[in-house]
Amino acid sequence: MFVTVAVCFHLLAWVGADPCLIISEINADNPRLDTAEFVELYHTSGQRASLDGYTLVFYNGNGNIAYKVLDLKDHSTDDRGFFLVGSVDLVPKAAILLPPNTVQNGPDAVVLYHSSAARYTEKMNVTAVGLVDAVVYMTRRSGGAEFLAEILTPGEQAFVEDEAAHESDESMERCLLSEDQWGFQLSLPSPGQRNNCTPPAAPLTSPFINELKLGGGQVDGLVELTDASAAGPIVMVVWDGKTDKVSVSMDVDTSRNGLIYVTVPKKYMKGDESGAVAIYSGRAADFPVGSPLSQTQPLDAFVFAGPGDTPSSNLTETLIPGRLAYTLSNSLREGGFYLSRCGVATWARDPGVFWEAPQTPGLPNKCPWPKICPHTILIPGGTDSPPHLPPGSSGDFLINELNTDTPGAAEDGEYIELWHPSGLRSSLQGVWILLFSAHNNKPYREISLSGHFTTSKGYFLLGSDRLVPAPSLRLPPNTIQNGPDAVALYRSPYGPPSATQRGIPTKGLLDAVVYRQRGSDKEAQELSKALTPGQLPLLEDPDFLPGDEALSRCGGLYPLDLSAFSVAPPTPLRENHCPRPPPAPEGVVISEVASGRWSNHSQQAAFVELRGPPMTQLRGLVLSVFDQDRSGTVIALPLKGAIDQDGFYVVGNVTEAGERRWRTSSLGGRRLSVSTLLTRSLALPLCCVDQVFPDGTTVPARGAVVLCYDLFSVCRAGTALTNSSLRDVLVFSENQRLLSSLSTTRGRQVTPALRSVRNGPISISRCSCCEVRSPSSWSSSSPTPHRNNLCPSSAYSSQIDLCLGPLADDWQEQPGDCGGLSHGKKTAEVADYLEQRCHCGISALHLQGANFSCVSGWLRVWGDIQALSDHQRALIIQTSSMNSSPAQAEACSSPTTDRFTGAASALGLQIGLIIAVLLLLGLGAALFTYLYRRRRPLDYYTMELSEHAEGLSDQ
Repeated sequence: MFVTVAVCFHLLAWVGADPCLIISEINADNPRLDTAEFVELYHTSGQRASLDGYTLVFYNGNGNIAYKVLDLKDHSTDDRGFFLVGSVDLVPKAAILLPPNTVQNGPDAVVLYHSSAARYTEKMNVTAVGLVDAVVYMTRRSGGAEFLAEILTPGEQAFVEDEAAHESDESMERCLLSEDQWGFQLSLPSPGQRNNCTPPAAPLTSPFINELKLGGGQVDGLVELTDASAAGPIVMVVWDGKTDKVSVSMDVDTSRNGLIYVTVPKKYMKGDESGAVAIYSGRAADFPVGSPLSQTQPLDAFVFAGPGDTPSSNLTETLIPGRLAYTLSNSLREGGFYLSRCGVATWARDPGVFWEAPQTPGLPNKCPWPKICPHTILIPGGTDSPPHLPPGSSGDFLINELNTDTPGAAEDGEYIELWHPSGLRSSLQGVWILLFSAHNNKPYREISLSGHFTTSKGYFLLGSDRLVPAPSLRLPPNTIQNGPDAVALYRSPYGPPSATQRGIPTKGLLDAVVYRQRGSDKEAQELSKALTPGQLPLLEDPDFLPGDEALSRCGGLYPLDLSAFSVAPPTPLRENHCPRPPPAPEGVVISEVASGRWSNHSQQAAFVELRGPPMTQLRGLVLSVFDQDRSGTVIALPLKGAIDQDGFYVVGNVTEAGERRWRTSSLGGRRLSVSTLLTRSLALPLCCVDQVFPDGTTVPARGAVVLCYDLFSVCRAGTALTNSSLRDVLVFSENQRLLSSLSTTRGRQVTPALRSVRNGPISISRCSCCEVRSPSSWSSSSPTPHRNNLCPSSAYSSQIDLCLGPLADDWQEQPGDCGGLSHGKKTAEVADYLEQRCHCGISALHLQGANFSCVSGWLRVWGDIQALSDHQRALIIQTSSMNSSPAQAEACSSPTTDRFTGAASALGLQIGLIIAVLLLLGLGAALFTYLYRRRRPLDYYTMELSEHAEGLSDQ
């Protein structure tokens, strides 16, 4: 009699990561009156936690709308982390009571959100915004939950609740499958208690490993097996992880029912070295000590890696194909390592189902709660790409590298490398690879990747068994044909793509590469037409590089784009080694930028105009666009073609309406001019752009446009830009992080001024050539793609006469003397001062004809101020008249003929003050002498009298 080993999850505190709130258990269908339905939430801290900010929403799969919304504000979990929502008869009593028969039986969904509760209302459509956790379920009779699953749990099928699974009642309980992968299982209801998760029922003849103790070299090891009484003779073999040879083999006593314990001498299972334990049908004599690795498939196997000691890929792929070895922790515990089977994965031979836990001889395994949250697993294919995805990516898997023809007759180095643009460990559930032959346009091999994961950097490798590094999924040698053929990648969660589609499947197609040999491109026409329309098959040229070569993704992250691939040296599970672009084109700068969000005018279009020497090839340049509200780049577009004969190159959005207008704008075979088309279309017509932005992307309202030269990956990263890769930049944002990351030299920005144009579209134009990265080179104006920019002109100039004092807080950030300012600083300060009052697009360019002088700390500005048009000139005149007064004018001295006399005036003032002080001192000395003599008495004894004086006095 076979004994099923019950595995119970103890919901313990999360170790090593932030705890989270999850949906742990759902009972949607009770026998009879549905008076014990419930939804159980659990906080993985295992402690009381507030539920403020969380909302629980119930969706009806018939119509895909919400039928119940519960705001969890002012509630909290219990002291063990549980929270129950349920019917009145539920035991224990629920924290939120529901009327009987509230939780619908399916097709339906229960979703936990963490966002504003006002966002979620009954009868709203299904949404993934704010989603924390979700369970989509249905019954075998109902079906119809595909739409809910696509939105809420992309890449996973809806769970089937089978009311016949247990005699009385059952619920859907969350259980660990393997490693970081979660799933649900039907089990007896356990509201407010730990979940009862059981491993899959194995056939009577297939016992499996249930518990292990690795002795650490101090004590004997121990292996616990499930009932093997009906399996016939079996043998347990311990393999050496370095030599792939038998360390020891022991016959297993299968005469008794129940669990079987096999003791392993301590020297064979140390725990600080790599190795494996496997059980086979047979006897120990079939596996003598020292014999090499057998190709016989074991009944079950456990492969482990010691600290810093990895088992050979041959051992791993033979015993646990497609799975990873269990990595033991660095600290060797006293008494060894204790491992228990805790995962409930349906596939066999997976060390990922084991967790460190206390041994429980003869009892259900005592497993801790896993260390990850269900929603931290990235399962691609959702409606919205995660925010960290690079621009241009679809948010789903891509073919990253392909090697179909390796040197030698064995062809044992072939491989296909996939990559997820998130660069994270990602589930491949529901993903398929189809290998097509061009001879009959049918797949000659279909490979399901369900149950597999990418590496921590997003890579997944499948290939020949002798490939180094070892692939996660091994193929027999010479499996991948040399061409003309194709490799296609699909998301097809309900079976192989060819099962539901006739001909060459295209539904669910994620990416494809059609390739050929010399002279065989015509044979792949049907494959190219279906999988990569409008493109020629790639040629993996065996003579291009010495040794081996591969087709590597180098030019972009857009799916189904063969132009993104280059012939390069093979780099499986590493960053592609792409050929460097040619030397950077000289003299190419950003000339004009417009966002479709800068005005509400019907002709407001998004575009970026470059300018450079006519016919300059642009290969090697990448146009990157940043949005201040999103991290990283939102567009990274490798440029193609060349600057036109007039010196322009435009990248923009082209709407369907714009294309129709262009196609219908021909009168008698004559096409309208560019300027005429610009006034008649809602977006740039097809004729006016040399390259279009990727679908769904555009220039944001606030951000930056960067012209970059380097490998595509460097320009895509944005934050890794250097002076050698950053060719030009325009920042139209006040975001300091953006300014610093783009290495702008002056830390300033330019923003469009809507008042600079009268009721029309607007752009930012370069008007000073060709000082790159300078905000003083730009001005707001009307858009002029493929034409000379509209810039401030003396034809629309007016007179200005301003006197700005040192105490004017609204003039300078720090009040002070203007004498220390350079001419360029004076111009920028005055332009900013005027623009703050005008908001009409005044920049340093408008003050090219103005004069400046600085006397006594006061700055006088007079002369011509230029404008774009009569409209802007009127706004400038109005602004300048508002900011001048007689009192300020009197404070400024008369202008000199020198336009830049600020420093000289200050020096003259200092000399004048010194002379005045000296004169005052001299005058004071003379006055003192005079007064002194007047006050002194006369000396009559020495005085000589004049006769004439005496005679006059007597009279």
